[in-house]
Amino acid sequence: MSEGAPETMQLAFSRADFPPGFVFGTATSAYQIEGSRFGGCGTSHWDTFAATPGNTMRGENGATACDHYHRWESDLDLVRDAGFDCYRFSTSWARVLPEGQGRPNEAGLDFYDRLVDGMRARGLKPFATLYHWDLPAPLADIGGWTNRDIAARFADYAEIVMKRIGDRVETAATINEPWCVAWLSHFMGLHAPGLRDIRAAARAMHHVLLAHGRATQAMRALGMDNLGLVTNFEYAAPADDSPEAARAARLYDGIYNRWFLGGVFNGAYPEDVLEGLGPHMPKGFEQDFATIGAPVDWLGINYYTRKLIAGDGSNRFPALKEVEGPLPKTLMDWEIFPEGLHHFITWADRNYTKGLPIYVTENGMASADRIAGGRVDDPARIDFLNRHLGEVRRAIGEGAPVKGYIAWSLLDNYEWSLGYDKRFGLVHVDFDTLQRTPKASWHALGRALVGQG
Repeated sequence: MSEGAPETMQLAFSRADFPPGFVFGTATSAYQIEGSRFGGCGTSHWDTFAATPGNTMRGENGATACDHYHRWESDLDLVRDAGFDCYRFSTSWARVLPEGQGRPNEAGLDFYDRLVDGMRARGLKPFATLYHWDLPAPLADIGGWTNRDIAARFADYAEIVMKRIGDRVETAATINEPWCVAWLSHFMGLHAPGLRDIRAAARAMHHVLLAHGRATQAMRALGMDNLGLVTNFEYAAPADDSPEAARAARLYDGIYNRWFLGGVFNGAYPEDVLEGLGPHMPKGFEQDFATIGAPVDWLGINYYTRKLIAGDGSNRFPALKEVEGPLPKTLMDWEIFPEGLHHFITWADRNYTKGLPIYVTENGMASADRIAGGRVDDPARIDFLNRHLGEVRRAIGEGAPVKGYIAWSLLDNYEWSLGYDKRFGLVHVDFDTLQRTPKASWHALGRALVGQG
């Protein structure tokens, strides 16, 4: 950092400001960084989605991504050197099982073996996630998340992966962000498989939780513990004072936030959401709650933004729309609303998890970061970290059992349908040369966590 750098280039906390044992980490996902064309990885529905014109920015895909498959050692050095305690990564279903089932790709399992050993060798705790959206294309061909059989296939995959690495991971999560897997991808059509079908969405909303439960049971059968669920949350506020806006915001909250926690922790879906989805749900879905509610040891909260919601006047479920809000926004055009993180930590603890450990498993922002003079200054990201970590500390001060904070993300990477323009990383990646350049936020974290950087 140069002399005279603004005060916002420093983080306003150190380890001493958090409870003993609190873990700091950073996160990535397989398809976004590894490179799906390497190491015998199978085709996923993200490869085929990206190959379809109009689905992704400039038709970009994760075939090469950040080439983490070959550069993982130096990438793990970056995690260690910033002073992080843990690294949250995902395994690729398509890399491990190119057909989605059947015979594993041994090169894929070997890669995750090396990766986990590499974390341990660097003193990093491996936080594994089994699914971060790269469904093998052969399973997509037979209905993917709309097909009830997906739950059994996912449990088989969980068993295969964890028989190989489960003895060395610190924590294991099943599915990252069920709302994105189900609603964003099957009702809104913005992610693979790109459907806009309420029946498909209703079934995916249920099957994603059934798969979570089956995989949790499979990992328990291997003798594993420290198993969790990672859900994403958005703070839904009415766009105006009208009853219509209040109803719409409440329903948005139900679809996005209450559905998944209700299924896992309360054995029921919210009635206001079932008014719209009930006619399209699988027959006898209520009988699955015993499996869906397989006990977990912790909850992961992914949080980025709030949304202002209004009614759309259509009288067709869900009859809501997003309205642009007045707060400062990230490059994703997402409002920066740190108070929402405090809300969801305390709300989840009070209404669902009731004392279970909570980790903030993703939190971060996209910005238009550029290299200048060999450096990448990102003061807005440092301010974002300061404000959100302040809300974590506030929740802890009120008694919430928050055990860790994991920043998204380690690297600039493939941001799904938005291609490579939206940079979330603590480390800048030149996507022509794949050179890594730690940003000011990475250096600031190093100073806060280990007194260097």
